[in-house]
Amino acid sequence: MKLLVVDDNKRLADRVKQQLVKNYLVDVAHTGEQALEYVLHTDYAVITLDLGLPDMSGEDVCRRLRAMGIQAPVLILSGESAMDTRVRLLESGADDYVIKPFHVDELKARITALARRPPLRKGKRVLMHRGLLIDIDERKVYRNGQEIDLRRKEFDILEYLVANSGRTVTREMILNHAWSTDKVSWDSTVDVHIKRLRDKLDSASQPSLIKTVYGLGYKVEASE
Repeated sequence: MKLLVVDDNKRLADRVKQQLVKNYLVDVAHTGEQALEYVLHTDYAVITLDLGLPDMSGEDVCRRLRAMGIQAPVLILSGESAMDTRVRLLESGADDYVIKPFHVDELKARITALARRPPLRKGKRVLMHRGLLIDIDERKVYRNGQEIDLRRKEFDILEYLVANSGRTVTREMILNHAWSTDKVSWDSTVDVHIKRLRDKLDSASQPSLIKTVYGLGYKVEASE
């Protein structure tokens, strides 16, 4: 049985892992984005999730896990003990809550209880790329945990670019993908939609996601 421990406190995460590896296989993630990447490739019996992550809140991670169709039980680890906080987290999709500091025996008991629920994983289609999450089925886009409101054509273009990351996509290819063949469209139409996408996706604190390949088209760099 495999567990995922999500905590930005590396020392605490290592201590928890040392206690759990006696009984389980354990992966450790230190950011929300890393955790969301891990669950795309591994089915976990239980996910332990700290609230205070550097790139997004644990609550956001939990909501995004459920939006992605990940049904593994989520055990929240936090120093916040207020009842309204616990209620809000349970409403966001968490299954249980342990207040820090906790005794390792209690943690093991909670994990064992949650692991009795067989994990399910729905076949929801998502794309993840450098802080960007594209939920293809729900047609929703998030960047660093924040939902971005896109129009239909903007979503179609972004999905196409990310699906072809690392490859230059010409304006003609974008037109063929996002517009009906019986409609007359021009290269300038693509440029207008790309500008709108950049305005919505990029900020002063974030690198531009969509690069211009002069004379050819556009490109989203491959993940590192």
